[in-house]
Amino acid sequence: MAHGRYDCSEGCPVEAALNVIGGKWKGIILYHLLSETMRFNELKRLMPGITQRMLTKQLRELEADKLISRKVYPVVPPKVEYSMTDYGRTLDSIICALRDWGVKHMENAKPQPVQTSGA
Repeated sequence: MAHGRYDCSEGCPVEAALNVIGGKWKGIILYHLLSETMRFNELKRLMPGITQRMLTKQLRELEADKLISRKVYPVVPPKVEYSMTDYGRTLDSIICALRDWGVKHMENAKPQPVQTSGA
């Protein structure tokens, strides 16, 4: 697929996109929120390798970039839900394409059995 050349003097559009959704956790968070609204601990359970501090940081950044929304319910104990915004949903096809590519990559990255010739 051919792509046009961009004048990156004002910044590269790919770099701009990756600055918003790049990193180890943001894509995974967005992927999970595409299917449903979730609470903090639900997200944390789906990503056992992420620390509470990092999840909080990533959620705040995604909220600041208007990709997700945070709804706080006035109850005790506090209840907070995260969901995709309409703007965040514009990433749906991109996140799904990354998932599909990741599946193929994982299949290609599997060690292939060594072929031995019969003697």
